[in-house]
Amino acid sequence: MSIGRRGLIVTGAAGALTLKGVGFAEAAPGSERSQVVRGTLAPGAPDYVYLPVEVPRGVRELHVAYTYDRPAVPAGSVGNALDIGLFDERGTALGGEGFRGWSGGARTEFFVRADDATPGYLPGPVRAGTWHVALGPYTVAPQGLAYEVTVTLRSGEPGRTPRPVYPPERARGRGRAWYRGDCHLHTVYSDGRRTPAEVAALARAAGLDFVNSSEHNTHSAHRAWAGHAGEDLLVLLGEELTTRNGHVLALGTDAGTFVDWRYRAHENRFGRFAREVRRAGGLVVPAHPHATCVGCAWKFGFGEADAVEVWNGPWTADDEVSLQNWDAALARGRWVPAMGNSDAHRDPDRVGLPQTVVLADDLTREAVLEGLRAGRSYVAESAAVTLALTAADGRGGRAGIGERLGAREGDPVTVALEVSGAPGCTAHLVTDQGTLHSEPLPASGAGTVSWRTTPRNATYVRAEVRHPAVAPPLPGAMAGFTNPVFLGRG
Repeated sequence: MSIGRRGLIVTGAAGALTLKGVGFAEAAPGSERSQVVRGTLAPGAPDYVYLPVEVPRGVRELHVAYTYDRPAVPAGSVGNALDIGLFDERGTALGGEGFRGWSGGARTEFFVRADDATPGYLPGPVRAGTWHVALGPYTVAPQGLAYEVTVTLRSGEPGRTPRPVYPPERARGRGRAWYRGDCHLHTVYSDGRRTPAEVAALARAAGLDFVNSSEHNTHSAHRAWAGHAGEDLLVLLGEELTTRNGHVLALGTDAGTFVDWRYRAHENRFGRFAREVRRAGGLVVPAHPHATCVGCAWKFGFGEADAVEVWNGPWTADDEVSLQNWDAALARGRWVPAMGNSDAHRDPDRVGLPQTVVLADDLTREAVLEGLRAGRSYVAESAAVTLALTAADGRGGRAGIGERLGAREGDPVTVALEVSGAPGCTAHLVTDQGTLHSEPLPASGAGTVSWRTTPRNATYVRAEVRHPAVAPPLPGAMAGFTNPVFLGRG
């Protein structure tokens, strides 16, 4: 069938339409029945298209498989990409009460039943009622997108749903100390190729103290992490909300929290879901805000942000743009702490490139999130890089990263940056006026850079440590940077 106005119903989720459904009669235990639905989505199709499935009593397992065509497209045009997910008999209303899973474009089939489900989906009873297969035409070729969905129901005893077990909210810390983490990671529970066990091993090898589960549009991995946390590794739980107008991390939420992503910026719904993240104890962190992939650049503004992911994966031009835009907001008085994460999906992506190093009272969920929210943190390309930035006045005042010195406008202030693990790099001290002091580090990569200024000359100071420039006058790649120290009284 083609998507037109006939046979379509507007649903509770914005930008979505519902197809004519398919039904199944009750069947004897042990039976298996399938139905196939074919259709074509035209360019400009709604963001989400729902296929209703009438599920009778006595179903043990629901299985879905799908395919779609990928025709050659004219130069400059996008090709076809079709995401998929599932909502149960509780419905598709915005907020996700009926959410049962999402795999985006990472899988061609999935199943759910009471005792198990495909990664990305939630185990639970297959109750009678109207379920919905969710199709998300991410991009549609000029020729349209022809799809085929096969729904299979298997009858029988339902089995028992296991009680979810989640990782602990505390690991063995060192008291108030600097802890290293990577809060943007993907596994087989969305479009990653690594298991949680493999990511945990890579995190430990990278010298990390904490990680955050951040699968695209699903919280199904939360229960998969319990066996991979430990006294040496704190596992925070969250989600990456992959909207059509940018991606945002729900970082460190309560276990089992799902946050909906089915809206665009012009619908003015993001604030509702940002508040949901905070009610669940988490942070709202726009991810890779200037990424160039379709739908990746952040369009919702930063009014709801608790932090922003300025550095995502190996340093590239879009990270440079993110850094400069973040710094411009600082100069305007808009203070949102910066973070850096790997966004690692598969080999050769490096877990911990980069990593956020946060000053926290202990290695607990509460303490780490409080440190990130306060901006007591810096970003480094590896565990080898350490940065310490302080500012002191002549009256005994002293402040570190994310803190305010409170010096008077004309008071002399001494800024000190201590660096290690950055051979061949140059240290830069950056203010609201720009870079006011640069100094090459010793060959060992360890050294201290000092500079004197006043709050009148610099409302804040932050540090950058960069590798040599490859194509001057463009700056070199980042080895590490800090959040600011604020010098004046504010």
